[in-house]
Amino acid sequence: MGVPGEGDDSISAASTSDVQDRLSALELRVQQQEDEITVLKAALADVLRRLAISEDHVASVRKSAPSKGQPSLREAISMSCITNGSTGSRKTSHSSSVSVARKETLSSAAKSGTEKKKEKPPGQKEKKEDSHSNDQSAQTQASPSPQPSSQTLQTHRQTPESKSSAPAKSIKKSLTVEKPHSAWESSDDSRNKLMRVASTSKLISKVAKNADKHKDVIVSQAKMSTREKNSQEGEYIKMFMRGRPITMFIPSDVENYDDIRTELPPEKLKLEWVYGYRGRDCRANVYLLPTGEIVYFIASVVVLFNYEERTQRHYLGHTDCVKCLAVHPDKIRIATGQLAGVDKDGRPLQPHVRVWDSVSLATLQVIGLGTFERGVGCLDFSKADSGTHLCVIDDSNEHMLTVWDWQRKSKIAEIKTTNEVVLAVEFHPTDANTIITCGKSHIFFWTWSGNSLSRKQGIFGKYEKPKFVQCLAFLGNGDVLTGDSGGIILIWGKTTVEATPGKGAKGVYQISRQIKAHDGSVFTLCQMRNGMLLTGGGKDRKIILWDHDLNPEREIEVPDQYGTIRAVAEGKADQFLVGTSRNFVLRGTFNDGFIVEVQGHTDELWGLASHPFKDLFLTCAQDRQVCMWNSVDHTLEWTRLLDEPGHCADFHPSGAVVAIGTHSGRWFVLDAETRDLVSIHTDGNEQLSVMRYSVDGTLLAVGSHDNFIYLYVVTENGRKYSRYGKCTGHSSYITHLDWSPDNKYIMSNSGDYEILYWDIPSGCKLIRNRSDCKDIDWTTYTCVLGFQVFGVWPEGSDGTDINALVRSHNRKVIAVADDFCKVHLFQYPCSKPKAPSHKYSAHSSHVTNVSFTHSDGHLISTGGKDMSIIQWKLVEKVTLPPNDIVLDIGATKVPIPASENAVQSPAHLPQPFNEMNQNESVTGSSPASLESNLEQSAEHSEEQSEEHSEGSSLDPAEPSYEEPSNELSEEHSESTLTEEQQDNSPVS
Repeated sequence: MGVPGEGDDSISAASTSDVQDRLSALELRVQQQEDEITVLKAALADVLRRLAISEDHVASVRKSAPSKGQPSLREAISMSCITNGSTGSRKTSHSSSVSVARKETLSSAAKSGTEKKKEKPPGQKEKKEDSHSNDQSAQTQASPSPQPSSQTLQTHRQTPESKSSAPAKSIKKSLTVEKPHSAWESSDDSRNKLMRVASTSKLISKVAKNADKHKDVIVSQAKMSTREKNSQEGEYIKMFMRGRPITMFIPSDVENYDDIRTELPPEKLKLEWVYGYRGRDCRANVYLLPTGEIVYFIASVVVLFNYEERTQRHYLGHTDCVKCLAVHPDKIRIATGQLAGVDKDGRPLQPHVRVWDSVSLATLQVIGLGTFERGVGCLDFSKADSGTHLCVIDDSNEHMLTVWDWQRKSKIAEIKTTNEVVLAVEFHPTDANTIITCGKSHIFFWTWSGNSLSRKQGIFGKYEKPKFVQCLAFLGNGDVLTGDSGGIILIWGKTTVEATPGKGAKGVYQISRQIKAHDGSVFTLCQMRNGMLLTGGGKDRKIILWDHDLNPEREIEVPDQYGTIRAVAEGKADQFLVGTSRNFVLRGTFNDGFIVEVQGHTDELWGLASHPFKDLFLTCAQDRQVCMWNSVDHTLEWTRLLDEPGHCADFHPSGAVVAIGTHSGRWFVLDAETRDLVSIHTDGNEQLSVMRYSVDGTLLAVGSHDNFIYLYVVTENGRKYSRYGKCTGHSSYITHLDWSPDNKYIMSNSGDYEILYWDIPSGCKLIRNRSDCKDIDWTTYTCVLGFQVFGVWPEGSDGTDINALVRSHNRKVIAVADDFCKVHLFQYPCSKPKAPSHKYSAHSSHVTNVSFTHSDGHLISTGGKDMSIIQWKLVEKVTLPPNDIVLDIGATKVPIPASENAVQSPAHLPQPFNEMNQNESVTGSSPASLESNLEQSAEHSEEQSEEHSEGSSLDPAEPSYEEPSNELSEEHSESTLTEEQQDNSPVS
């Protein structure tokens, strides 16, 4: 196996400096582009000013009658509002400040595309001309910024014909409304303002904040680009993403866009099951607790799995990847350490250690915020003093060793260890003042006295110095055992050196014995309760039992398909637990072999599909595995290895077969029961990003990174495929697509934010007039861009922040997978910007996909680099009148009038949570937020009283860190409130 752990556990300083250099280069480019943009904006400001004066002059000459005014929309649209035309009224003949032609659109200035207006003779219908290409590509000429520009939205309205003169009152109102927007009238003023704004590369974002102050969305009669001639009239919303305009037509059944209200969905998610285990790059992270649960971690979740009852509980306090785990001598308390992370705004999330209770799942202490760098590499509780202290090695270049009195949250001692990789740290079990660390080419014995640590290096002497000292254990007599990359176990005994004048005798650890234990490395050592020893080998995959004299007694080999051994722990009776490099947790005995308890993918995960009528779902990943999971039993039905990595999948509506797209353009059809290969095809030579069957299963659409959608006619219940046609017209790779119920139309999204529609019976033709498709009720909704879903996009998004979206079968909610490790739940439809959502944390990497099970009872989400599959249960809240709030008491929901809540003790008011503890939060604002706040206050109050009645071990004076739940905190705007906590029963 070469040198196990070397690649996985080392952090290259060189790669860090490379990242810094690249960041510096990017910052330089940003600065240069800011300067260019400043000049462009100033020039365009002048052009727009001249254009406005010119069109005002034309308007006054024609003396056309003023049109009837339209009410301005009351709510601010967009991540930044665009004022394109007059706010309150249509064009008037005598008022220069109400001219529709004046486009105070900073975004269009910044994107170098201005939308031109044409005058029509009175009485003639004004036509809106729509183009999928002009409005997508005209703005791309501006130099792109490495930083994403804010999104902007425009609402455009058209009326079939000009109306009679608007009342004077209406004109007066529009003049008042427009006053703040008249910044373009003076070229000098505008240039000064632009120069001030241009200090950031996000040139729209500041304008967004400015525009939001006015809280008005401009209704405009402005035309879109004039490339196409066959478009019709209609209302539409325009949103900008990185400078690209995205036009979305408002469906006919929306009578008044102003009246649309997007609120939080009554449904919520509760984490039910986590599939997978992180063994590939971790060690010593599987233990059996006295509760009968195996504790291990994946992503940012620590899982407590009872394999006999087939139940899981979850500790969800962490904000990023959990990397190490230690169990307190009392076997109840657990410490877990995490890596540094970044939140969605780019702010760093600091690495830290959380100490928590494995029975109540309450957080007891959060340690090391601001102390550790990059992450926590390894940690251990003291044993000689009953676990009062905790030692931690971080992932900084110097691998700092810190010793903590964890209950007081005080750091007692700190010292640099080495620039080499450190793989393990342990307190000596009987000598309270000795700490041992080991890693690449070293073992250090630390003497801890007060706030000082002194180091003695282990001397190998006549014994060969190993490349890695991998693991530590202790014999009953206090001797230290080390396992190394050469397959050797060394016994280090403490010898007394004669006293020097003025000093007492000193103890020095020296090698007393060497044992050849394994071929390849000794990766893990496990001291058993009866004093015997278990060792796990790397290359030879053997587990060996050693007697009290360290003679080998029994051995067993872990089958090759499970990978090499990463962790070994003692189980019940004569059983032992094994964590492997291919992310398996095995339970075994020397007599009976192994049973798989936990398994998952071993590489980045993207493909996900739910069975059309069974409780099954399928995943595929870059590890070339295709896995069929049972969402009721939480078991793996079958797995199959493909010839290449899978990226996307979809079940045929009959459920008989499943189509899987790969990275090379090949796609496979497998029998969903026997996993036999049914068919194999190739479309292009680039990655396939989406497979989608039509509702009756007679057609299959295959979206590719070569910008095409390939169509197949499907017969024989999904077993025979013949090419039907190809949709050509996207200018970037296909990301998502959906079918209409009659199989006639496809809606598709691409990497450059296009929304295109295709007429399939007419030969897969592009539908030029996109407003024709505004009323189609799509069979599925997975496209991330569209009128019904555009409200899910966060402010300032760069267009890549949302990886997947899915509408529930009952059309009540939308689930969204984002780039910030979050799963969101929105109300459907979601047609207003900044829509509020329930937000859930469990993944520690970009969430790549989401899918509802056939009954909408569960949501499945997949993580990218964290390789996890998470199953969430949909829980519906009882809807009550606005003056009532809900308390969850056991399984019963008791309505309590709001007035009763008002007289509760101040001690039960929700405490603000540390930002680390946001697992489930609500973003955005909604008219119901006051009610939600009241509801949370009551729930928190009930939850606190329950905790105190159960005798929580938390000191009341400590900050509110406890989260024994899957729904940790709910955030309205900036403040964060605790939310209903998950019950502590093993069944989530």
